[in-house]
Amino acid sequence: MKHRLVINDAIIILPGRISEKGYVVCEGGIITQIGQGYFPATESDEIINAGGLYVSPGFIDMHTHGAGGYDFMDGTVEAYLGAAKMHAKHGTTSLLPTTLTSTNEELLKTFSIYKEAKAKNTEGASFLGLHLEGPYFAYGQKGAQDPKYLRNPEPEEYNAILEASDDIMRWSLAPELKGAIEFGKVLRSKNILPSIAHTDAICEEVEEAFDAGFTHVTHLYSCMSTITRRNAYRYAGALEATYLIDEMTVEIIADGVHLPKSLLRYVYKFKGPDKIALCTDSMRGAGMPDGESILGSLQGGQKVIIEDGVAKLPDRTAFAGSVATADRLIRTMIGLADVPLEEAIRMITLTPARILKIDKTKGSIEIGKEADLVLFDKDININTTIINGKVVYKKTH
Repeated sequence: MKHRLVINDAIIILPGRISEKGYVVCEGGIITQIGQGYFPATESDEIINAGGLYVSPGFIDMHTHGAGGYDFMDGTVEAYLGAAKMHAKHGTTSLLPTTLTSTNEELLKTFSIYKEAKAKNTEGASFLGLHLEGPYFAYGQKGAQDPKYLRNPEPEEYNAILEASDDIMRWSLAPELKGAIEFGKVLRSKNILPSIAHTDAICEEVEEAFDAGFTHVTHLYSCMSTITRRNAYRYAGALEATYLIDEMTVEIIADGVHLPKSLLRYVYKFKGPDKIALCTDSMRGAGMPDGESILGSLQGGQKVIIEDGVAKLPDRTAFAGSVATADRLIRTMIGLADVPLEEAIRMITLTPARILKIDKTKGSIEIGKEADLVLFDKDININTTIINGKVVYKKTH
Protein backbone atom coordinates (compact mmCIF):
# COMPACT_ATOMS: atom_id res chain seq x y z
CA MET A 1 0.00 0.00 0.00
CA LYS A 2 1.31 3.44 -0.92
CA HIS A 3 1.97 6.16 1.64
CA ARG A 4 -1.21 8.13 1.06
CA LEU A 5 -4.64 7.58 -0.49
CA VAL A 6 -6.05 10.63 -2.28
CA ILE A 7 -9.62 10.82 -3.61
CA ASN A 8 -10.18 13.76 -5.97
CA ASP A 9 -13.20 15.13 -7.85
CA ALA A 10 -15.76 13.72 -5.43
CA ILE A 11 -19.17 14.71 -4.11
CA ILE A 12 -18.51 14.26 -0.40
CA ILE A 13 -21.33 13.39 2.01
CA LEU A 14 -20.30 15.20 5.18
CA PRO A 15 -22.19 15.47 8.48
CA GLY A 16 -25.27 17.57 7.73
CA ARG A 17 -24.28 18.61 4.22
CA ILE A 18 -23.01 17.49 0.82
CA SER A 19 -19.86 19.09 -0.62
CA GLU A 20 -19.39 19.26 -4.40
CA LYS A 21 -16.03 18.77 -6.15
CA GLY A 22 -14.01 17.95 -3.09
CA TYR A 23 -11.16 15.71 -1.99
CA VAL A 24 -10.41 13.32 0.86
CA VAL A 25 -6.90 12.36 1.92
CA CYS A 26 -6.14 9.29 4.03
CA GLU A 27 -2.88 8.33 5.72
CA GLY A 28 -2.25 5.28 7.87
CA GLY A 29 -5.90 4.28 7.68
CA ILE A 30 -7.07 7.66 9.02
CA ILE A 31 -8.77 10.59 7.28
CA THR A 32 -6.24 13.45 7.45
CA GLN A 33 -7.55 16.11 5.05
CA ILE A 34 -10.88 17.14 3.51
CA GLY A 35 -11.30 20.07 1.17
CA GLN A 36 -12.66 21.70 -1.96
CA GLY A 37 -11.09 21.51 -5.40
CA TYR A 38 -8.22 19.16 -6.28
CA PHE A 39 -5.60 17.92 -3.85
CA PRO A 40 -2.08 18.12 -5.34
CA ALA A 41 -1.22 14.43 -5.18
CA THR A 42 2.26 13.10 -5.91
CA GLU A 43 3.53 10.00 -7.71
CA SER A 44 3.96 8.22 -4.40
CA ASP A 45 0.24 8.60 -3.60
CA GLU A 46 -2.49 6.13 -4.44
CA ILE A 47 -4.93 8.30 -6.39
CA ILE A 48 -8.60 7.71 -7.03
CA ASN A 49 -10.25 10.09 -9.47
CA ALA A 50 -13.87 9.84 -8.38
CA GLY A 51 -15.09 11.54 -11.56
CA GLY A 52 -18.07 13.09 -9.80
CA LEU A 53 -19.06 10.00 -7.82
CA TYR A 54 -20.33 10.35 -4.28
CA VAL A 55 -17.96 9.57 -1.42
CA SER A 56 -19.74 8.42 1.71
CA PRO A 57 -18.73 7.07 5.09
CA GLY A 58 -18.60 3.28 4.99
CA PHE A 59 -21.89 1.54 5.68
CA ILE A 60 -22.32 -0.06 9.11
CA ASP A 61 -24.61 -3.10 9.28
CA MET A 62 -25.42 -3.83 12.92
CA HIS A 63 -27.54 -6.91 12.17
CA THR A 64 -26.61 -9.50 9.53
CA HIS A 65 -26.53 -13.30 9.52
CA GLY A 66 -24.53 -13.74 6.34
CA ALA A 67 -24.34 -13.25 2.56
CA GLY A 68 -22.85 -14.72 -0.58
CA GLY A 69 -23.97 -18.26 0.24
CA TYR A 70 -22.45 -18.13 3.73
CA ASP A 71 -24.02 -17.93 7.19
CA PHE A 72 -22.10 -17.02 10.31
CA MET A 73 -23.71 -20.05 11.99
CA ASP A 74 -21.89 -22.34 9.55
CA GLY A 75 -19.14 -22.25 12.12
CA THR A 76 -16.25 -21.86 9.70
CA VAL A 77 -13.70 -19.15 9.07
CA GLU A 78 -14.51 -19.46 5.36
CA ALA A 79 -18.14 -18.49 6.06
CA TYR A 80 -17.17 -15.41 8.03
CA LEU A 81 -14.70 -14.22 5.41
CA GLY A 82 -17.00 -15.04 2.48
CA ALA A 83 -19.96 -13.16 3.94
CA ALA A 84 -17.77 -10.18 4.86
CA LYS A 85 -16.37 -10.02 1.33
CA MET A 86 -19.85 -10.06 -0.26
CA HIS A 87 -21.06 -7.29 2.04
CA ALA A 88 -18.00 -5.18 1.19
CA LYS A 89 -18.94 -5.40 -2.49
CA HIS A 90 -22.16 -3.65 -1.56
CA GLY A 91 -20.56 -0.84 0.46
CA THR A 92 -20.54 -2.29 3.96
CA THR A 93 -17.26 -1.57 5.73
CA SER A 94 -18.22 -2.73 9.25
CA LEU A 95 -20.74 -5.27 10.52
CA LEU A 96 -21.87 -7.31 13.49
CA PRO A 97 -22.03 -11.03 12.70
CA THR A 98 -25.34 -12.20 14.15
CA THR A 99 -26.25 -15.59 15.57
CA LEU A 100 -29.56 -17.47 15.59
CA THR A 101 -31.10 -19.49 18.41
CA SER A 102 -28.98 -22.63 18.65
CA THR A 103 -27.35 -25.05 21.04
CA ASN A 104 -24.83 -23.58 23.45
CA GLU A 105 -22.22 -25.82 21.86
CA GLU A 106 -22.78 -24.08 18.51
CA LEU A 107 -22.62 -20.71 20.21
CA LEU A 108 -19.34 -21.44 21.95
CA LYS A 109 -17.88 -22.67 18.67
CA THR A 110 -18.98 -19.42 17.05
CA PHE A 111 -16.98 -17.46 19.61
CA SER A 112 -13.71 -19.18 18.74
CA ILE A 113 -14.35 -19.07 14.99
CA TYR A 114 -15.12 -15.34 15.22
CA LYS A 115 -11.74 -14.59 16.79
CA GLU A 116 -9.90 -16.60 14.16
CA ALA A 117 -11.86 -15.01 11.30
CA LYS A 118 -11.35 -11.49 12.62
CA ALA A 119 -7.61 -11.99 12.64
CA LYS A 120 -7.67 -13.19 9.01
CA ASN A 121 -10.19 -10.69 7.63
CA THR A 122 -8.31 -8.44 5.21
CA GLU A 123 -10.64 -8.25 2.19
CA GLY A 124 -14.12 -7.91 3.68
CA ALA A 125 -16.20 -5.72 5.94
CA SER A 126 -14.52 -5.52 9.33
CA PHE A 127 -16.03 -7.28 12.34
CA LEU A 128 -17.05 -4.92 15.14
CA GLY A 129 -18.23 -7.59 17.57
CA LEU A 130 -20.95 -10.22 17.86
CA HIS A 131 -24.72 -9.76 17.98
CA LEU A 132 -26.47 -12.62 19.77
CA GLU A 133 -30.09 -12.98 18.64
CA GLY A 134 -31.88 -15.22 21.11
CA PRO A 135 -32.54 -17.73 22.56
CA TYR A 136 -34.53 -15.64 25.05
CA PHE A 137 -37.60 -14.91 22.92
CA ALA A 138 -41.39 -15.06 23.25
CA TYR A 139 -42.70 -18.23 21.68
CA GLY A 140 -45.60 -16.37 20.05
CA GLN A 141 -43.16 -14.05 18.25
CA LYS A 142 -40.57 -16.64 17.23
CA GLY A 143 -40.72 -15.83 13.52
CA ALA A 144 -38.15 -18.02 11.77
CA GLN A 145 -36.25 -18.77 14.98
CA ASP A 146 -36.21 -22.48 15.88
CA PRO A 147 -38.76 -22.85 18.72
CA LYS A 148 -37.03 -25.82 20.35
CA TYR A 149 -34.27 -23.54 21.63
CA LEU A 150 -36.48 -20.78 23.09
CA ARG A 151 -36.30 -20.30 26.86
CA ASN A 152 -36.07 -17.77 29.69
CA PRO A 153 -32.74 -16.21 30.66
CA GLU A 154 -31.12 -17.93 33.63
CA PRO A 155 -28.06 -16.39 35.35
CA GLU A 156 -26.13 -19.66 35.41
CA GLU A 157 -26.47 -19.99 31.65
CA TYR A 158 -26.00 -16.41 30.46
CA ASN A 159 -23.12 -15.69 32.83
CA ALA A 160 -21.30 -18.73 31.46
CA ILE A 161 -21.88 -17.46 27.92
CA LEU A 162 -20.68 -13.97 28.82
CA GLU A 163 -17.56 -15.40 30.44
CA ALA A 164 -16.83 -17.41 27.28
CA SER A 165 -16.49 -14.35 25.02
CA ASP A 166 -15.39 -10.73 25.28
CA ASP A 167 -16.57 -10.04 21.72
CA ILE A 168 -20.32 -9.69 22.37
CA MET A 169 -21.46 -6.18 21.45
CA ARG A 170 -25.25 -6.55 21.58
CA TRP A 171 -27.81 -9.16 22.62
CA SER A 172 -31.43 -9.24 21.41
CA LEU A 173 -34.12 -10.66 23.69
CA ALA A 174 -37.73 -10.31 24.83
CA PRO A 175 -37.79 -8.05 27.92
CA GLU A 176 -41.03 -9.46 29.37
CA LEU A 177 -39.55 -12.90 30.03
CA LYS A 178 -38.86 -13.90 33.60
CA GLY A 179 -35.36 -12.73 34.50
CA ALA A 180 -34.94 -10.54 31.40
CA ILE A 181 -34.77 -7.19 33.21
CA GLU A 182 -32.06 -8.47 35.54
CA PHE A 183 -30.21 -9.88 32.54
CA GLY A 184 -30.42 -6.53 30.76
CA LYS A 185 -28.80 -4.82 33.72
CA VAL A 186 -25.98 -7.39 33.65
CA LEU A 187 -25.44 -6.69 29.94
CA ARG A 188 -25.33 -2.92 30.53
CA SER A 189 -22.76 -3.41 33.30
CA LYS A 190 -20.55 -5.08 30.68
CA ASN A 191 -21.17 -2.36 28.04
CA ILE A 192 -23.24 -4.75 25.93
CA LEU A 193 -26.37 -3.30 24.28
CA PRO A 194 -29.59 -5.13 25.26
CA SER A 195 -32.07 -4.90 22.36
CA ILE A 196 -35.81 -5.59 22.40
CA ALA A 197 -36.75 -8.36 19.97
CA HIS A 198 -39.22 -11.17 19.25
CA THR A 199 -41.43 -9.84 22.02
CA ASP A 200 -45.02 -9.97 23.29
CA ALA A 201 -44.37 -7.20 25.80
CA ILE A 202 -46.99 -4.59 26.61
CA CYS A 203 -46.07 -0.92 26.74
CA GLU A 204 -45.47 -0.83 30.49
CA GLU A 205 -43.05 -3.74 30.26
CA VAL A 206 -41.09 -1.98 27.53
CA GLU A 207 -40.94 1.20 29.60
CA GLU A 208 -39.52 -0.80 32.51
CA ALA A 209 -37.02 -2.42 30.17
CA PHE A 210 -35.95 0.95 28.77
CA ASP A 211 -35.21 2.18 32.27
CA ALA A 212 -33.10 -0.95 32.77
CA GLY A 213 -31.00 -0.21 29.66
CA PHE A 214 -32.98 -1.70 26.76
CA THR A 215 -32.59 1.44 24.64
CA HIS A 216 -32.77 -0.17 21.19
CA VAL A 217 -35.34 -2.17 19.22
CA THR A 218 -34.29 -5.01 16.89
CA HIS A 219 -35.91 -5.09 13.41
CA LEU A 220 -38.89 -2.87 14.27
CA TYR A 221 -42.28 -4.37 13.26
CA SER A 222 -40.84 -7.85 12.74
CA CYS A 223 -41.98 -10.28 15.46
CA MET A 224 -43.22 -7.51 17.74
CA SER A 225 -46.37 -6.95 19.78
CA THR A 226 -48.89 -4.22 19.09
CA ILE A 227 -52.27 -3.37 20.65
CA THR A 228 -53.81 -6.41 22.32
CA ARG A 229 -56.86 -7.15 24.46
CA ARG A 230 -56.76 -8.92 27.79
CA ASN A 231 -60.03 -9.46 29.61
CA ALA A 232 -61.66 -6.89 27.29
CA TYR A 233 -59.12 -4.18 28.16
CA ARG A 234 -56.77 -2.80 25.52
CA TYR A 235 -53.04 -2.68 26.07
CA ALA A 236 -50.47 -0.90 23.95
CA GLY A 237 -47.62 -3.14 22.81
CA ALA A 238 -43.93 -2.87 22.10
CA LEU A 239 -44.55 -1.00 18.84
CA GLU A 240 -46.51 1.76 20.55
CA ALA A 241 -43.94 1.98 23.34
CA THR A 242 -41.20 2.47 20.77
CA TYR A 243 -42.88 5.65 19.54
CA LEU A 244 -43.86 6.88 23.01
CA ILE A 245 -40.25 6.69 24.23
CA ASP A 246 -38.55 9.46 22.29
CA GLU A 247 -35.03 8.30 23.17
CA MET A 248 -35.59 4.73 21.97
CA THR A 249 -33.54 3.89 18.87
CA VAL A 250 -34.68 1.39 16.27
CA GLU A 251 -33.34 -0.59 13.35
CA ILE A 252 -35.42 -1.38 10.28
CA ILE A 253 -35.02 -3.86 7.45
CA ALA A 254 -35.52 -1.31 4.68
CA ASP A 255 -35.76 -3.75 1.79
CA GLY A 256 -39.26 -2.59 0.80
CA VAL A 257 -40.61 -6.07 1.62
CA HIS A 258 -40.37 -6.45 5.38
CA LEU A 259 -41.69 -2.90 5.63
CA PRO A 260 -43.79 -1.43 2.80
CA LYS A 261 -43.65 2.19 1.71
CA SER A 262 -46.28 3.33 4.21
CA LEU A 263 -44.44 1.93 7.23
CA LEU A 264 -41.04 3.16 6.04
CA ARG A 265 -42.48 6.66 5.80
CA TYR A 266 -44.23 6.28 9.16
CA VAL A 267 -41.05 5.25 10.99
CA TYR A 268 -39.08 8.01 9.31
CA LYS A 269 -41.67 10.66 10.20
CA PHE A 270 -41.90 9.80 13.88
CA LYS A 271 -38.37 8.56 14.75
CA GLY A 272 -36.22 10.50 12.28
CA PRO A 273 -32.76 9.74 10.85
CA ASP A 274 -30.96 10.15 14.18
CA LYS A 275 -32.96 7.36 15.83
CA ILE A 276 -33.22 4.93 12.87
CA ALA A 277 -30.49 2.52 11.79
CA LEU A 278 -30.87 0.63 8.53
CA CYS A 279 -29.91 -3.03 8.81
CA THR A 280 -30.00 -5.89 6.33
CA ASP A 281 -30.82 -8.77 8.73
CA SER A 282 -29.55 -10.68 5.71
CA MET A 283 -29.17 -14.45 5.58
CA ARG A 284 -26.84 -16.38 3.29
CA GLY A 285 -28.97 -15.57 0.23
CA ALA A 286 -27.91 -11.91 0.13
CA GLY A 287 -26.16 -11.27 -3.18
CA MET A 288 -27.28 -14.69 -4.47
CA PRO A 289 -29.90 -15.77 -7.05
CA ASP A 290 -33.44 -16.90 -6.19
CA GLY A 291 -34.16 -20.50 -5.20
CA GLU A 292 -33.84 -22.82 -2.22
CA SER A 293 -31.49 -21.86 0.58
CA ILE A 294 -30.85 -22.52 4.27
CA LEU A 295 -31.43 -20.18 7.19
CA GLY A 296 -28.84 -20.82 9.88
CA SER A 297 -26.06 -23.37 9.73
CA LEU A 298 -25.69 -25.80 6.85
CA GLN A 299 -25.93 -28.67 9.33
CA GLY A 300 -28.81 -27.62 11.57
CA GLY A 301 -30.52 -24.79 9.70
CA GLN A 302 -34.00 -24.54 8.21
CA LYS A 303 -34.82 -24.77 4.52
CA VAL A 304 -36.13 -21.53 3.05
CA ILE A 305 -37.11 -20.16 -0.35
CA ILE A 306 -35.69 -16.98 -1.84
CA GLU A 307 -38.22 -15.20 -4.04
CA ASP A 308 -39.73 -11.75 -4.49
CA GLY A 309 -36.60 -10.16 -3.03
CA VAL A 310 -36.90 -11.89 0.35
CA ALA A 311 -36.35 -15.25 2.09
CA LYS A 312 -39.52 -17.11 3.14
CA LEU A 313 -40.32 -20.23 5.12
CA PRO A 314 -41.22 -23.11 2.75
CA ASP A 315 -44.94 -22.80 3.58
CA ARG A 316 -44.67 -19.04 2.96
CA THR A 317 -46.28 -18.20 6.31
CA ALA A 318 -43.43 -15.91 7.38
CA PHE A 319 -40.34 -14.16 6.14
CA ALA A 320 -37.10 -15.92 7.04
CA GLY A 321 -34.60 -13.10 6.98
CA SER A 322 -33.83 -10.70 4.20
CA VAL A 323 -31.56 -11.00 1.19
CA ALA A 324 -30.90 -7.28 1.17
CA THR A 325 -27.51 -5.62 0.92
CA ALA A 326 -26.71 -2.18 2.32
CA ASP A 327 -26.89 -0.39 -1.04
CA ARG A 328 -30.41 -1.73 -1.57
CA LEU A 329 -31.51 -0.33 1.80
CA ILE A 330 -30.38 3.15 0.80
CA ARG A 331 -32.02 2.95 -2.62
CA THR A 332 -35.26 1.86 -0.96
CA MET A 333 -35.27 4.70 1.56
CA ILE A 334 -34.62 7.27 -1.17
CA GLY A 335 -36.83 5.84 -3.90
CA LEU A 336 -39.69 4.38 -1.88
CA ALA A 337 -39.79 6.42 1.32
CA ASP A 338 -38.73 9.76 -0.25
CA VAL A 339 -35.87 10.27 2.23
CA PRO A 340 -33.10 12.73 1.23
CA LEU A 341 -29.78 11.10 0.29
CA GLU A 342 -27.82 12.61 3.16
CA GLU A 343 -30.33 11.35 5.72
CA ALA A 344 -30.54 7.88 4.18
CA ILE A 345 -26.75 7.66 4.37
CA ARG A 346 -26.78 8.87 7.98
CA MET A 347 -29.12 6.00 8.89
CA ILE A 348 -26.53 3.43 7.83
CA THR A 349 -23.41 5.28 8.96
CA LEU A 350 -23.45 7.78 11.83
CA THR A 351 -26.68 6.63 13.50
CA PRO A 352 -25.63 2.98 13.92
CA ALA A 353 -22.18 4.19 14.98
CA ARG A 354 -23.78 6.26 17.75
CA ILE A 355 -26.05 3.41 18.82
CA LEU A 356 -23.01 1.13 19.08
CA LYS A 357 -20.94 3.90 20.71
CA ILE A 358 -18.21 3.82 18.06
CA ASP A 359 -18.97 7.24 16.57
CA LYS A 360 -15.69 8.73 17.79
CA THR A 361 -13.87 6.66 15.16
CA LYS A 362 -16.51 5.65 12.58
CA GLY A 363 -19.71 6.80 10.92
CA SER A 364 -18.80 10.10 9.28
CA ILE A 365 -16.17 11.69 7.06
CA GLU A 366 -14.20 13.80 9.52
CA ILE A 367 -10.51 14.40 10.09
CA GLY A 368 -9.14 11.89 12.58
CA LYS A 369 -11.73 9.20 11.92
CA GLU A 370 -10.98 5.85 10.36
CA ALA A 371 -10.78 5.84 6.56
CA ASP A 372 -13.82 3.64 5.87
CA LEU A 373 -15.27 5.07 2.66
CA VAL A 374 -17.56 4.11 -0.20
CA LEU A 375 -17.78 5.55 -3.72
CA PHE A 376 -21.08 5.19 -5.59
CA ASP A 377 -23.12 6.80 -8.35
CA LYS A 378 -26.48 8.59 -8.19
CA ASP A 379 -28.29 5.24 -8.23
CA ILE A 380 -26.20 3.94 -5.27
CA ASN A 381 -24.32 1.48 -7.48
CA ILE A 382 -21.11 0.75 -5.56
CA ASN A 383 -17.91 1.61 -7.38
CA THR A 384 -15.24 1.34 -4.67
CA THR A 385 -15.13 0.21 -1.04
CA ILE A 386 -12.28 1.36 1.19
CA ILE A 387 -11.62 -0.05 4.68
CA ASN A 388 -8.93 1.49 6.92
CA GLY A 389 -7.57 3.33 3.90
CA LYS A 390 -7.25 0.17 1.81
CA VAL A 391 -9.28 -0.50 -1.34
CA VAL A 392 -10.98 -3.88 -0.76
CA TYR A 393 -13.42 -3.71 -3.67
CA LYS A 394 -13.26 -1.96 -7.03
CA LYS A 395 -15.97 -2.36 -9.65
CA THR A 396 -14.66 -3.71 -12.93
CA HIS A 397 -16.40 -2.91 -16.19
